[in-house]
Amino acid sequence: MELVDVSRSYGDRTVLDHVSLVVNPGECVSLVGENGSGKSTLLRLAAGRESPTEGSVLFDGQVIDEDSAEIRARVASVMDAGAFYPDLTVREHLRLVALSHGMGTSADAEVERVLRAHRLEEQAGQVPSALSSGQTQALLLAAAFVRPHDLLILDEPEQRLDSGARRELARLIAARRASGTAVLMATHHQALNEVADRVVELGTGAAVFASADAATEPGR
Repeated sequence: MELVDVSRSYGDRTVLDHVSLVVNPGECVSLVGENGSGKSTLLRLAAGRESPTEGSVLFDGQVIDEDSAEIRARVASVMDAGAFYPDLTVREHLRLVALSHGMGTSADAEVERVLRAHRLEEQAGQVPSALSSGQTQALLLAAAFVRPHDLLILDEPEQRLDSGARRELARLIAARRASGTAVLMATHHQALNEVADRVVELGTGAAVFASADAATEPGR
């Protein structure tokens, strides 16, 4: 995934000003910065939910567009409160997501694995309205992790999770990165930032942390 000299304005207010960033397959990049620095805006651009005012957002050399069937199939994101089918249980919701993304006969086993990983086994038979705020966040994450994807975008995924769930989330992100998934996230949680190959501060374009083998530095 590549942002090429991207700017985003809302009326007279410029939120992102000529930002460039590359996230390679098998790499995790975390965004940090003050509130209002444009982290969430950049993630929405990366997911194709918004278009830049200037510049380009590319995935596999093609402009990212959330309406594209290929992009929806290859990009998973957790960036807002989301929406669930109110009459489906947690297990049914995850099974629907898995099947709609081509999991086929492996869907049921993958759903059970994800329920365990996100500590939702006891809630599997409940409808979303019966969940706590932390369990709802876990379901949003489970719906992203239950399906195949090549790019994973997460906006403060640790919110409302307890400490144990945050540690498990860090492990799951590391496993996805190791499997070749590109991960782009914004987080205030140190344990998640430690999973990243690069931690990039918005507003400066500088990598405040980069692993020794990080292949690509961000520009501005």
